[in-house]
Amino acid sequence: MRISSLDRRILAITVPAFAALICEPLMLMADTAIVGHLGRAELAALGAASTVLSTIVGLCVFLAYGSTATVARHQGAGEPRRALEAALGGVWLALLIGLVLGAFTSVAARPMARALSSSPAVADLTTEYLRIAAASIPAVLLVLAATGALRGVLDLRTPLVVMVAANVLNVVLTVALVYGAGLDLRGAALGLVLAQWAAALALVAQVLRRSRETEASPRLRWDDVARAAREGVPLLLRTLSLRAVLLLATLVAAGFGDASLAAHQIATTLVMFLAFALDAFAIAAQTLTGHSLGAGDAEGTRHVTRRVIAWGLGFGIVAGALLALTAPWVARAFTPDADVRAAAVPALLLVALIQPISGVVFVLDGVLIGAGDGVYLAWASLITLLIYAPVALLIRATDAGFTWLWAAYALFQATRWVTLWLRQRSDRWLVLGST
Repeated sequence: MRISSLDRRILAITVPAFAALICEPLMLMADTAIVGHLGRAELAALGAASTVLSTIVGLCVFLAYGSTATVARHQGAGEPRRALEAALGGVWLALLIGLVLGAFTSVAARPMARALSSSPAVADLTTEYLRIAAASIPAVLLVLAATGALRGVLDLRTPLVVMVAANVLNVVLTVALVYGAGLDLRGAALGLVLAQWAAALALVAQVLRRSRETEASPRLRWDDVARAAREGVPLLLRTLSLRAVLLLATLVAAGFGDASLAAHQIATTLVMFLAFALDAFAIAAQTLTGHSLGAGDAEGTRHVTRRVIAWGLGFGIVAGALLALTAPWVARAFTPDADVRAAAVPALLLVALIQPISGVVFVLDGVLIGAGDGVYLAWASLITLLIYAPVALLIRATDAGFTWLWAAYALFQATRWVTLWLRQRSDRWLVLGST
Protein backbone atom coordinates (compact mmCIF):
# COMPACT_ATOMS: atom_id res chain seq x y z
CA MET A 1 0.00 0.00 0.00
CA ARG A 2 1.53 3.31 -1.10
CA ILE A 3 2.09 5.77 1.74
CA SER A 4 0.35 9.05 0.87
CA SER A 5 0.23 12.30 2.84
CA LEU A 6 -3.11 11.20 4.30
CA ASP A 7 -1.58 7.88 5.33
CA ARG A 8 1.17 9.76 7.11
CA ARG A 9 -1.46 11.87 8.94
CA ILE A 10 -3.27 8.69 9.96
CA LEU A 11 -0.08 7.15 11.32
CA ALA A 12 0.92 10.42 13.02
CA ILE A 13 -2.27 10.11 15.07
CA THR A 14 -2.39 6.33 15.43
CA VAL A 15 1.12 5.71 16.78
CA PRO A 16 1.07 8.19 19.72
CA ALA A 17 -2.59 7.32 20.39
CA PHE A 18 -1.68 3.65 20.76
CA ALA A 19 1.24 4.50 23.03
CA ALA A 20 -1.02 6.65 25.23
CA LEU A 21 -3.76 4.00 25.30
CA ILE A 22 -1.48 1.30 26.70
CA CYS A 23 -0.32 3.56 29.54
CA GLU A 24 -3.42 2.82 31.63
CA PRO A 25 -3.04 -1.00 31.55
CA LEU A 26 0.70 -0.56 32.13
CA MET A 27 -0.10 1.42 35.28
CA LEU A 28 -2.29 -1.44 36.48
CA MET A 29 0.43 -3.96 35.62
CA ALA A 30 2.94 -1.98 37.69
CA ASP A 31 0.57 -1.84 40.65
CA THR A 32 -0.06 -5.58 40.30
CA ALA A 33 3.65 -6.37 40.35
CA ILE A 34 4.24 -4.17 43.41
CA VAL A 35 1.20 -5.35 45.38
CA GLY A 36 1.80 -8.97 44.41
CA HIS A 37 4.75 -9.07 46.80
CA LEU A 38 2.52 -8.13 49.75
CA GLY A 39 0.55 -11.38 49.64
CA ARG A 40 -2.28 -13.31 48.04
CA ALA A 41 -5.07 -11.41 49.85
CA GLU A 42 -3.70 -8.02 48.85
CA LEU A 43 -3.35 -9.08 45.22
CA ALA A 44 -6.89 -10.48 45.19
CA ALA A 45 -8.18 -7.22 46.69
CA LEU A 46 -6.41 -5.21 44.01
CA GLY A 47 -8.03 -7.39 41.36
CA ALA A 48 -11.52 -6.89 42.81
CA ALA A 49 -11.06 -3.15 43.23
CA SER A 50 -9.60 -2.78 39.74
CA THR A 51 -12.72 -4.45 38.32
CA VAL A 52 -14.86 -1.71 39.87
CA LEU A 53 -12.61 1.13 38.78
CA SER A 54 -12.06 -0.17 35.24
CA THR A 55 -15.82 -0.64 34.76
CA ILE A 56 -16.49 2.97 35.78
CA VAL A 57 -13.76 4.30 33.48
CA GLY A 58 -14.87 2.04 30.62
CA LEU A 59 -18.43 3.32 30.81
CA CYS A 60 -17.22 6.94 30.84
CA VAL A 61 -14.98 6.64 27.77
CA PHE A 62 -17.64 8.66 25.94
CA LEU A 63 -16.05 11.72 27.59
CA ALA A 64 -13.00 11.22 25.37
CA TYR A 65 -14.81 10.12 22.21
CA GLY A 66 -17.46 12.82 22.33
CA SER A 67 -14.93 15.56 23.05
CA THR A 68 -12.68 14.48 20.17
CA ALA A 69 -15.53 14.52 17.67
CA THR A 70 -17.00 17.88 18.73
CA VAL A 71 -13.68 19.70 19.06
CA ALA A 72 -12.38 18.31 15.75
CA ARG A 73 -15.53 19.41 13.90
CA HIS A 74 -15.29 23.00 15.20
CA GLN A 75 -11.56 23.05 14.53
CA GLY A 76 -12.11 21.87 10.96
CA ALA A 77 -14.75 24.57 10.49
CA GLY A 78 -12.21 27.25 11.43
CA GLU A 79 -13.81 27.93 14.81
CA PRO A 80 -10.95 27.47 17.30
CA ARG A 81 -12.65 29.47 20.06
CA ARG A 82 -15.84 27.43 19.79
CA ALA A 83 -13.75 24.26 19.71
CA LEU A 84 -12.13 25.12 23.04
CA GLU A 85 -15.43 26.20 24.58
CA ALA A 86 -16.83 22.78 23.66
CA ALA A 87 -13.69 21.16 25.10
CA LEU A 88 -14.13 23.01 28.38
CA GLY A 89 -17.76 21.93 28.50
CA GLY A 90 -16.57 18.34 28.32
CA VAL A 91 -13.99 18.98 31.06
CA TRP A 92 -16.62 20.47 33.37
CA LEU A 93 -18.94 17.53 32.65
CA ALA A 94 -16.13 15.09 33.47
CA LEU A 95 -15.46 16.84 36.78
CA LEU A 96 -19.13 16.82 37.79
CA ILE A 97 -19.65 13.17 36.85
CA GLY A 98 -16.35 12.23 38.48
CA LEU A 99 -17.28 13.85 41.79
CA VAL A 100 -20.61 11.99 41.85
CA LEU A 101 -19.10 8.62 40.90
CA GLY A 102 -16.19 9.09 43.28
CA ALA A 103 -18.55 9.79 46.18
CA PHE A 104 -20.75 6.83 45.22
CA THR A 105 -17.75 4.48 45.03
CA SER A 106 -16.55 5.57 48.44
CA VAL A 107 -19.97 5.11 50.05
CA ALA A 108 -20.73 1.81 48.27
CA ALA A 109 -17.23 0.38 48.68
CA ARG A 110 -18.22 -2.21 51.28
CA PRO A 111 -21.13 -3.88 49.40
CA MET A 112 -19.20 -3.85 46.12
CA ALA A 113 -16.18 -5.38 47.84
CA ARG A 114 -18.30 -8.14 49.39
CA ALA A 115 -19.86 -8.96 46.01
CA LEU A 116 -16.49 -9.30 44.27
CA SER A 117 -14.27 -10.76 46.99
CA SER A 118 -13.46 -14.38 47.73
CA SER A 119 -13.16 -14.05 51.53
CA PRO A 120 -13.93 -11.60 54.38
CA ALA A 121 -10.24 -10.65 54.61
CA VAL A 122 -10.10 -9.79 50.92
CA ALA A 123 -13.38 -7.87 51.22
CA ASP A 124 -11.90 -5.73 54.02
CA LEU A 125 -8.80 -4.95 51.98
CA THR A 126 -10.86 -4.21 48.85
CA THR A 127 -13.07 -1.82 50.82
CA GLU A 128 -10.04 -0.01 52.20
CA TYR A 129 -8.49 0.31 48.73
CA LEU A 130 -11.70 1.52 47.07
CA ARG A 131 -12.39 4.20 49.69
CA ILE A 132 -9.00 5.75 48.98
CA ALA A 133 -8.90 5.11 45.22
CA ALA A 134 -12.37 6.65 44.81
CA ALA A 135 -10.62 10.02 44.97
CA SER A 136 -8.88 9.16 41.67
CA ILE A 137 -12.15 8.81 39.72
CA PRO A 138 -12.68 12.56 39.04
CA ALA A 139 -9.05 12.77 37.92
CA VAL A 140 -9.36 9.82 35.53
CA LEU A 141 -12.49 11.30 33.95
CA LEU A 142 -10.74 14.67 33.59
CA VAL A 143 -7.91 12.84 31.83
CA LEU A 144 -10.42 11.29 29.41
CA ALA A 145 -12.11 14.60 28.59
CA ALA A 146 -8.88 16.60 28.27
CA THR A 147 -7.23 13.89 26.18
CA GLY A 148 -10.22 13.81 23.84
CA ALA A 149 -10.12 17.58 23.48
CA LEU A 150 -6.41 17.62 22.68
CA ARG A 151 -6.87 14.87 20.09
CA GLY A 152 -9.52 17.06 18.49
CA VAL A 153 -6.94 19.80 17.90
CA LEU A 154 -4.44 17.19 16.68
CA ASP A 155 -2.25 17.39 19.78
CA LEU A 156 -1.36 13.73 20.38
CA ARG A 157 2.05 14.45 21.88
CA THR A 158 0.89 16.09 25.12
CA PRO A 159 -1.36 13.21 26.30
CA LEU A 160 1.41 10.73 25.50
CA VAL A 161 4.09 12.66 27.43
CA VAL A 162 1.78 13.26 30.39
CA MET A 163 0.66 9.62 30.64
CA VAL A 164 4.21 8.27 30.40
CA ALA A 165 5.23 10.68 33.17
CA ALA A 166 2.19 9.63 35.23
CA ASN A 167 3.20 5.98 34.89
CA VAL A 168 6.71 6.69 36.13
CA LEU A 169 5.33 8.81 38.98
CA ASN A 170 2.88 6.07 39.92
CA VAL A 171 5.65 3.47 40.20
CA VAL A 172 7.87 5.76 42.31
CA LEU A 173 5.05 6.83 44.62
CA THR A 174 3.59 3.36 45.01
CA VAL A 175 6.93 1.76 45.90
CA ALA A 176 7.69 4.59 48.34
CA LEU A 177 4.27 4.47 50.00
CA VAL A 178 3.83 0.69 50.04
CA TYR A 179 7.30 -0.26 51.25
CA GLY A 180 9.02 2.96 52.34
CA ALA A 181 6.11 4.35 54.37
CA GLY A 182 4.78 0.90 55.24
CA LEU A 183 1.25 1.70 54.07
CA ASP A 184 0.86 -1.64 52.23
CA LEU A 185 -2.25 -1.73 50.01
CA ARG A 186 -3.33 1.72 51.18
CA GLY A 187 -0.08 3.05 49.76
CA ALA A 188 -0.87 1.59 46.34
CA ALA A 189 -4.28 3.28 46.36
CA LEU A 190 -2.78 6.61 47.45
CA GLY A 191 -0.05 6.38 44.80
CA LEU A 192 -2.71 5.83 42.15
CA VAL A 193 -4.69 8.86 43.36
CA LEU A 194 -1.66 11.17 43.33
CA ALA A 195 -0.44 10.00 39.91
CA GLN A 196 -3.88 10.33 38.29
CA TRP A 197 -4.43 13.82 39.71
CA ALA A 198 -0.99 14.89 38.50
CA ALA A 199 -1.92 13.72 34.99
CA ALA A 200 -5.34 15.37 35.17
CA LEU A 201 -3.97 18.72 36.28
CA ALA A 202 -1.28 18.69 33.59
CA LEU A 203 -3.75 17.89 30.78
CA VAL A 204 -6.42 20.32 31.96
CA ALA A 205 -3.74 23.02 32.24
CA GLN A 206 -2.91 22.42 28.58
CA VAL A 207 -6.58 22.74 27.59
CA LEU A 208 -6.81 25.99 29.62
CA ARG A 209 -3.66 27.32 27.94
CA ARG A 210 -5.17 26.72 24.52
CA SER A 211 -8.45 28.29 25.63
CA ARG A 212 -6.62 31.47 26.63
CA GLU A 213 -4.96 31.59 23.21
CA THR A 214 -8.39 31.52 21.54
CA GLU A 215 -10.00 33.77 24.20
CA ALA A 216 -12.42 30.99 25.15
CA SER A 217 -13.85 31.48 28.63
CA PRO A 218 -12.93 28.76 31.15
CA ARG A 219 -16.01 29.51 33.26
CA LEU A 220 -18.69 26.89 33.77
CA ARG A 221 -21.16 27.27 30.89
CA TRP A 222 -24.17 25.05 31.45
CA ASP A 223 -25.16 25.05 27.78
CA ASP A 224 -21.79 23.54 26.79
CA VAL A 225 -22.02 21.02 29.64
CA ALA A 226 -25.55 20.08 28.59
CA ARG A 227 -24.49 19.67 24.97
CA ALA A 228 -21.58 17.44 25.97
CA ALA A 229 -23.98 15.37 28.08
CA ARG A 230 -26.52 15.05 25.25
CA GLU A 231 -23.83 13.93 22.81
CA GLY A 232 -22.42 11.51 25.38
CA VAL A 233 -25.63 9.64 26.21
CA PRO A 234 -25.81 7.67 22.91
CA LEU A 235 -22.13 6.75 23.20
CA LEU A 236 -22.73 5.62 26.79
CA LEU A 237 -25.59 3.39 25.62
CA ARG A 238 -23.32 2.01 22.89
CA THR A 239 -20.66 1.18 25.46
CA LEU A 240 -23.21 -0.43 27.80
CA SER A 241 -24.35 -2.76 25.00
CA LEU A 242 -20.78 -3.78 24.18
CA ARG A 243 -19.96 -4.34 27.86
CA ALA A 244 -23.08 -6.48 28.22
CA VAL A 245 -21.77 -8.74 25.46
CA LEU A 246 -18.44 -9.19 27.28
CA LEU A 247 -20.18 -9.90 30.60
CA LEU A 248 -22.57 -12.42 29.05
CA ALA A 249 -19.70 -14.21 27.30
CA THR A 250 -17.84 -14.55 30.61
CA LEU A 251 -20.94 -15.90 32.38
CA VAL A 252 -21.52 -18.49 29.63
CA ALA A 253 -17.85 -19.52 29.63
CA ALA A 254 -17.98 -19.99 33.41
CA GLY A 255 -20.84 -22.42 32.93
CA PHE A 256 -18.59 -24.72 30.90
CA GLY A 257 -16.14 -25.21 33.78
CA ASP A 258 -12.78 -23.96 35.04
CA ALA A 259 -10.78 -24.90 31.95
CA SER A 260 -13.17 -23.08 29.64
CA LEU A 261 -13.24 -19.99 31.86
CA ALA A 262 -9.43 -19.93 31.98
CA ALA A 263 -9.27 -20.34 28.19
CA HIS A 264 -11.83 -17.56 27.86
CA GLN A 265 -9.56 -15.26 29.86
CA ILE A 266 -6.66 -16.03 27.49
CA ALA A 267 -8.74 -15.33 24.38
CA THR A 268 -10.25 -12.18 25.88
CA THR A 269 -6.79 -10.90 26.84
CA LEU A 270 -5.62 -11.28 23.23
CA VAL A 271 -8.77 -9.60 21.91
CA MET A 272 -8.30 -6.64 24.27
CA PHE A 273 -4.62 -6.28 23.33
CA LEU A 274 -5.48 -6.20 19.62
CA ALA A 275 -8.30 -3.79 20.42
CA PHE A 276 -5.79 -1.23 21.71
CA ALA A 277 -4.07 -1.13 18.32
CA LEU A 278 -7.36 -1.00 16.43
CA ASP A 279 -8.71 1.68 18.76
CA ALA A 280 -5.71 3.83 17.87
CA PHE A 281 -6.79 3.67 14.20
CA ALA A 282 -10.33 4.48 15.34
CA ILE A 283 -9.04 7.60 17.10
CA ALA A 284 -7.39 8.71 13.86
CA ALA A 285 -10.71 8.10 12.11
CA GLN A 286 -12.59 10.16 14.72
CA THR A 287 -10.22 13.09 14.49
CA LEU A 288 -9.81 13.29 10.73
CA THR A 289 -13.51 12.71 10.07
CA GLY A 290 -14.46 15.51 12.43
CA HIS A 291 -12.01 17.90 10.77
CA SER A 292 -13.18 17.03 7.25
CA LEU A 293 -16.88 17.35 8.05
CA GLY A 294 -16.30 20.56 9.96
CA ALA A 295 -14.53 21.97 6.91
CA GLY A 296 -17.54 21.00 4.75
CA ASP A 297 -15.49 18.54 2.70
CA ALA A 298 -17.73 15.55 1.92
CA GLU A 299 -15.38 14.06 -0.68
CA GLY A 300 -12.42 14.49 1.66
CA THR A 301 -14.38 12.68 4.36
CA ARG A 302 -15.08 9.80 1.98
CA HIS A 303 -11.38 9.66 1.13
CA VAL A 304 -10.46 9.54 4.84
CA THR A 305 -12.99 6.75 5.35
CA ARG A 306 -11.57 4.67 2.52
CA ARG A 307 -8.00 5.05 3.78
CA VAL A 308 -8.73 4.21 7.42
CA ILE A 309 -10.74 1.19 6.27
CA ALA A 310 -7.69 0.08 4.27
CA TRP A 311 -5.44 0.49 7.31
CA GLY A 312 -7.86 -1.31 9.62
CA LEU A 313 -8.31 -4.15 7.16
CA GLY A 314 -4.57 -4.43 6.54
CA PHE A 315 -3.76 -4.52 10.25
CA GLY A 316 -6.51 -7.08 10.80
CA ILE A 317 -5.15 -9.36 8.08
CA VAL A 318 -1.59 -9.21 9.42
CA ALA A 319 -2.63 -9.61 13.08
CA GLY A 320 -5.00 -12.44 12.23
CA ALA A 321 -2.38 -14.32 10.22
CA LEU A 322 0.23 -13.97 12.98
CA LEU A 323 -2.21 -15.14 15.64
CA ALA A 324 -3.37 -18.09 13.54
CA LEU A 325 0.23 -19.22 12.98
CA THR A 326 1.24 -18.85 16.63
CA ALA A 327 -1.99 -19.85 18.45
CA PRO A 328 -0.58 -23.07 20.05
CA TRP A 329 2.52 -21.27 21.31
CA VAL A 330 0.50 -18.27 22.52
CA ALA A 331 -1.72 -20.59 24.56
CA ARG A 332 1.35 -22.34 25.95
CA ALA A 333 2.85 -18.99 26.98
CA PHE A 334 -0.22 -18.31 29.12
CA THR A 335 -0.66 -21.69 30.79
CA PRO A 336 0.97 -25.11 31.21
CA ASP A 337 -2.48 -26.70 31.70
CA ALA A 338 -3.17 -29.02 28.74
CA ASP A 339 -6.97 -28.83 29.12
CA VAL A 340 -6.93 -25.04 29.13
CA ARG A 341 -4.67 -24.96 26.06
CA ALA A 342 -6.93 -27.43 24.25
CA ALA A 343 -9.89 -25.11 24.82
CA ALA A 344 -7.96 -21.91 24.10
CA VAL A 345 -6.41 -22.77 20.72
CA PRO A 346 -9.69 -23.13 18.75
CA ALA A 347 -10.93 -19.90 20.33
CA LEU A 348 -7.73 -18.10 19.32
CA LEU A 349 -8.09 -19.40 15.76
CA LEU A 350 -11.60 -17.93 15.62
CA VAL A 351 -10.27 -14.64 16.96
CA ALA A 352 -7.62 -14.72 14.23
CA LEU A 353 -10.20 -15.48 11.56
CA ILE A 354 -12.36 -12.51 12.50
CA GLN A 355 -9.51 -9.96 12.81
CA PRO A 356 -9.87 -8.49 9.27
CA ILE A 357 -13.54 -7.79 9.96
CA SER A 358 -12.67 -6.46 13.43
CA GLY A 359 -10.21 -4.04 11.84
CA VAL A 360 -12.93 -2.60 9.62
CA VAL A 361 -15.43 -2.53 12.51
CA PHE A 362 -13.15 -0.47 14.73
CA VAL A 363 -12.33 2.16 12.12
CA LEU A 364 -15.94 2.51 10.95
CA ASP A 365 -16.95 2.92 14.58
CA GLY A 366 -14.39 5.72 14.78
CA VAL A 367 -15.61 7.33 11.56
CA LEU A 368 -19.20 7.47 12.80
CA ILE A 369 -18.18 8.72 16.25
CA GLY A 370 -16.17 11.46 14.54
CA ALA A 371 -19.26 12.32 12.51
CA GLY A 372 -21.34 12.65 15.68
CA ASP A 373 -23.53 9.71 14.64
CA GLY A 374 -23.89 8.46 18.20
CA VAL A 375 -27.62 7.78 18.07
CA TYR A 376 -27.19 5.33 15.19
CA LEU A 377 -24.27 3.67 16.97
CA ALA A 378 -26.38 3.20 20.09
CA TRP A 379 -29.17 1.51 18.11
CA ALA A 380 -26.70 -0.59 16.10
CA SER A 381 -25.00 -1.80 19.30
CA LEU A 382 -28.36 -2.71 20.79
CA ILE A 383 -29.23 -4.71 17.66
CA THR A 384 -25.96 -6.65 17.86
CA LEU A 385 -26.59 -7.38 21.56
CA LEU A 386 -30.11 -8.63 20.79
CA ILE A 387 -28.71 -10.95 18.12
CA TYR A 388 -25.75 -12.17 20.17
CA ALA A 389 -27.49 -12.74 23.52
CA PRO A 390 -29.96 -15.47 22.46
CA VAL A 391 -27.24 -17.25 20.48
CA ALA A 392 -24.89 -17.25 23.48
CA LEU A 393 -27.65 -18.41 25.82
CA LEU A 394 -28.64 -21.15 23.37
CA ILE A 395 -25.04 -22.37 23.27
CA ARG A 396 -25.07 -22.63 27.07
CA ALA A 397 -28.53 -24.22 27.22
CA THR A 398 -27.61 -26.91 24.70
CA ASP A 399 -24.13 -27.39 26.19
CA ALA A 400 -22.73 -26.91 22.68
CA GLY A 401 -19.26 -26.23 24.01
CA PHE A 402 -16.79 -23.43 24.56
CA THR A 403 -15.60 -23.17 20.94
CA TRP A 404 -19.13 -22.34 19.82
CA LEU A 405 -19.15 -19.40 22.23
CA TRP A 406 -16.29 -17.86 20.25
CA ALA A 407 -18.07 -18.70 17.02
CA ALA A 408 -20.86 -16.54 18.45
CA TYR A 409 -18.27 -13.79 18.97
CA ALA A 410 -17.43 -14.02 15.27
CA LEU A 411 -21.16 -13.62 14.53
CA PHE A 412 -21.24 -10.61 16.86
CA GLN A 413 -18.39 -8.90 15.00
CA ALA A 414 -19.90 -9.76 11.62
CA THR A 415 -23.19 -8.21 12.71
CA ARG A 416 -21.41 -5.05 13.80
CA TRP A 417 -19.66 -4.95 10.43
CA VAL A 418 -23.00 -5.16 8.58
CA THR A 419 -24.64 -2.39 10.60
CA LEU A 420 -21.64 -0.06 10.30
CA TRP A 421 -20.92 -0.81 6.65
CA LEU A 422 -24.50 -0.13 5.58
CA ARG A 423 -24.44 3.17 7.46
CA GLN A 424 -21.21 4.42 5.91
CA ARG A 425 -22.50 3.54 2.44
CA SER A 426 -25.34 6.02 2.97
CA ASP A 427 -25.07 9.81 3.20
CA ARG A 428 -27.09 10.24 6.39
CA TRP A 429 -24.02 10.60 8.58
CA LEU A 430 -22.30 13.09 6.25
CA VAL A 431 -23.50 16.20 8.06
CA LEU A 432 -21.27 19.09 6.99
CA GLY A 433 -20.29 22.14 9.01
CA SER A 434 -19.60 22.75 12.68
CA THR A 435 -22.96 21.44 13.95
